This record gives sequence, C-alpha cells and structure tokens, in this order.
Amino acid sequence: MRIIVKNLSKVVLSTLLLGSTMASCHQSSGIVHHREPETQGEGVYSDKSLSEFYPPIEVEFVREIDDGLEDMLKVLPDETLEDNRWSRLYEQVLGIQIKYKWAVRSEQYHKKLDIMLASGDIPDIVKVNAQQLRQLSHAGLIQDLTKVYKEYASPLTQQVHRQEGSGTLESGMIDGKLMGIPETDSSIEKAMFLWIRTDWLDQLGLQPPKTMVDVLEISKAFTDGDPDGNGQQDTFGIAATQYLWDPVMGLTGFMAGYGAYPNIWLEDESGKLVYGGVQPEVKQALKTLQEMYRNHEIDSEFIFKNGSKAKQLVADGKIGMAYGEQWGSFLLQSSRNGDPDAEWQAYPIVTDSGKAAKVPLKFTTSYFYAVRKDFAHPEAILKMFNLHLEKNWGRTAEYETYYNNVMPVWGLSPVTPFPADKNLKAYRQIAEARRQGTTSQLQGEPGFIQGRIDQYLGRQEDSESGWGWEKVYGASGAMSILDHYEKNNQLLFDAFAGAPTETMIERQTLLDNLQHDCFVNIILGEPIEQFDRFVEEWYRLGGADITAEVNQWHADKKSRP
Repeated sequence: MRIIVKNLSKVVLSTLLLGSTMASCHQSSGIVHHREPETQGEGVYSDKSLSEFYPPIEVEFVREIDDGLEDMLKVLPDETLEDNRWSRLYEQVLGIQIKYKWAVRSEQYHKKLDIMLASGDIPDIVKVNAQQLRQLSHAGLIQDLTKVYKEYASPLTQQVHRQEGSGTLESGMIDGKLMGIPETDSSIEKAMFLWIRTDWLDQLGLQPPKTMVDVLEISKAFTDGDPDGNGQQDTFGIAATQYLWDPVMGLTGFMAGYGAYPNIWLEDESGKLVYGGVQPEVKQALKTLQEMYRNHEIDSEFIFKNGSKAKQLVADGKIGMAYGEQWGSFLLQSSRNGDPDAEWQAYPIVTDSGKAAKVPLKFTTSYFYAVRKDFAHPEAILKMFNLHLEKNWGRTAEYETYYNNVMPVWGLSPVTPFPADKNLKAYRQIAEARRQGTTSQLQGEPGFIQGRIDQYLGRQEDSESGWGWEKVYGASGAMSILDHYEKNNQLLFDAFAGAPTETMIERQTLLDNLQHDCFVNIILGEPIEQFDRFVEEWYRLGGADITAEVNQWHADKKSRP
C-alpha cells in the first residue's frame, strides 16, 4: 500500500552534546595577560574589551535547561545554574553578576519565551532567533549595537565573526543596524562524510566507493548479501530518518553525489542566486532513492522514525552505511555494544561522475543576543563574548577549567560563541605532532583528544571511550577528510548568508514542509513528475518572492565596498 505523507512532522535528530569534540584554536586575541583571576577582575586584562564594571552590575537573562545541562549540574560539586565557574569568572573579571529572570526545561522554554516576547517584558539580554530579532527590532524593544560592537568587540571576537565571511555579522543586521550579536555557529562543521561498516566490506570482499555506482553496489550487497551472517535478509544498505536532512543518517551527502543541494542557495552561471532544492539535479537523486527504497535497501518504516528510533537499527547491527557529520562516529559506536567487532570508517562523499564532490555547507548562524532598549550597559554582552572566547581560545585559555574537564563545562555559560574552524585547526595540530613524533607535548584540547585516541589505541582501561575520537581525529579519520576537502576547494558554502528576508519569515516553514513532503512521497513511490509540480508550487507559494529578495541582498552585497 502506498503511503502519502502530508505535513509530516519534522523531527530533527537531537545533536549530541559533544562540546569536547570542538577542538580549540588557541588563537591570539591581542589581549595582554597580567595575572590569573582570583577574587577581583581589576588589572587582570588591560584591554578595554575586558574591562571591569565598577561597581559591579547585574545582567538578567532567561535560560533553557536541557538534559545535558541538568545532568552536568548533578555531578559538579558546589555549582548551580546561577553560581558556577563561569558566573564567578564573569563577576571576578568583568564585574558582571548573572541573574535569570526564569529558567525552565526545554519542553516549556520556547512557549514561555514566545509569551514573554509578545508581552515586551524582556530581560536585559535575550537569546532569540532571526524572526524574533526582527520582531523585537520593529517593536522598538531592543538597542542598536553597531557602535557598541565597534568599541568593545575584542580582536578575537571580530576574528571569529569574520571566519566564514561577512555573512555572520550581517545576519544580525536589520536595516543596516546591528540589532543582535550573532552566536556563532560553524558551517564547516556540517560537512558530510560517508560512514561505512568496514567489517561488512571485508566480509563481502568489497572495496570503498569511488563513485555513486560503487555506493549503490555496496548498498545492494549490504542488503542482499547477509553481511551479518545470520542467514536472514534483515539488513539495510543505507540509513534514513523521517527528517531527510538529519546531521547523521540524513541524505544531504547522498544528494550531493548527484550534484543536488536541496537546502542551500547557489550562484548560477549568470551570477544570480538560485535555490538548490528546485534544481533538476534533485530529480535524479530522488529517482535513485526511490529505487533503493523499492529494493528494501532503506528501512520501509523510515518515515515513522526520528533520529533516536533510527539509531536503534544501528545499535541492532542492521545498518551498513550512513551519511553524516564528523561526530557520527559517536552515534554509530552503539553498534559495537552488541558486536564488538563492528568497525566503521569515514570516507569522502563521492559523485556519479567520479569527479571530486562539492560538499554543501548550509549557513547555520541563526541565534542572536539582543539587548533591552533601556538597559544601561549594552557593552556587557560584548565583554561576555570576549571573555568566553578568551578563556577557551585566547592567550589565557584554561581548557580543563572552562571548556572540558570530562564534562563540557563551557555550557554553564549563558553565552557560548566559538571559532568556526577550531576543530579543523585542532586536527592539524594533532596531525603535525604525529608527523614530528611529539604528540605527548600537545596541550589543551588537542592534548585531550590525543589522550583519548592513545587510550583507545593502547587498549587502556575504558579504551572503548576513545573509539569515536580515533574515528574523527585519527590519521585516517573524518577530520583528515575535511582537511582534504578544504585544501582541495571542495567546500560549497551557502551563497546566501544574510538575515531571513520578509517572505522567508512568512513562508519558509510552509515551503520547507512542501519540499520535504514531496521528496518523501517520491521516495515512497509517487511518480518522479511530482517534482516538477513541486517546483511550480514552490515558486507560486513564495519561492519567487524569496528568490527576488535573496538576489537583491546579493546585489547589495556586491555593491558594498
């Protein structure tokens, strides 16, 4: 029986709280360090960007409490949400006392935040998405931070905001004014890899793929060739979830194999921006997925399974390949609980032509810190950004105190910016140390990562905890592939990196649902011609207006000096 999906709920795979996988850059901030903070901040840093408020000030936030934060607070002695190493540091160095107007579990947070924003009764500093930022700005409830940023953003903060071009800072601008400080996210961290069970490759006498034809052959063999040796046809060639674009077990990397990039904007030959999701290359990728689904190479119930449920197939040893980001190893490791011989390896994504793949990177900075209109100290948010970056990646970084000491303690801070390329830089430090035979001298986060790898390779106590790290940062791990992607000019950044346009705010969710449901239905068996009807509907329901707005942004950006 054919299943038609209408308005399928998009359940995104919960990203693991793997703060410790984000390796530090140890970049120079240009800030002069005099002494470590004790009880007072005066004299600790000479730079204005980290100067102390005297007398101290209170800064009010609201806070979402998720499982990761709650579990961390349970195991940290003498630390609470309002009184912890980060709140103490902000008070000691900056004279900023952190207060929370309210703090609630994730299940209630967004509803409570929406009610608060609608009432206009906002805290001194509030973290919002792009649509909420625009609403607060239009309502006159928040401050223009343009001058404050120029005066107080440290060199390191400015560097971090420029790492992926001008789009990061521009995304917080409305009508040419900086209305929110972007909480940086990393596009490069979203690079896709093809994770394959190498023990299954060996079992069936197969080689790693060089083209999409190879990927399809491996998928069929993993489905029909009984790679787990139980005499049953109960394995699947490739993982998929109900949300097609999950960061692990999604199909973004598969689509890229056919030159299809459904979730980013591309520059065409004429210099205009076009949306990847409506380009003809998508049809071939969908047609191939439809054939794989028909051949039982994809779980027939994938549309009913979010990431957590789909992960169970991995844990049960039923999945042979999965496209995903670098941290996918930590999810795929669950297969080793039932089969200690299960082995996974990351490989570069490949194309149907055999040429080097372009790896799509969606622009991901989407949250901003806005400052209440009548708050007297808007520079406080910049100083907190500056200090968070400084203590994790600046000259005075203290990794095991403020970033990760078995627990990802960076998450105790109400602001958590990070350099976009820090993981790649950490890998390069580790790779160079390996080359020179000096890994024992690695410090900070690279040292922590190498320690986990050594723990696994040396079969030390609890060595299994280092397995995922080796698959990411090892000599042939995912980061070595990302290093090659970057050096080989294979990274395809989203061509649109601005704030959401007016029509995006009004119609993007509708258009995303339209795309998702059309793609799923085609995979399940609807005629491929449905794609052409989807394209017409996409343009009619707002896509045409969005395309015009995006190209206006593109033209304005080109005209700026």
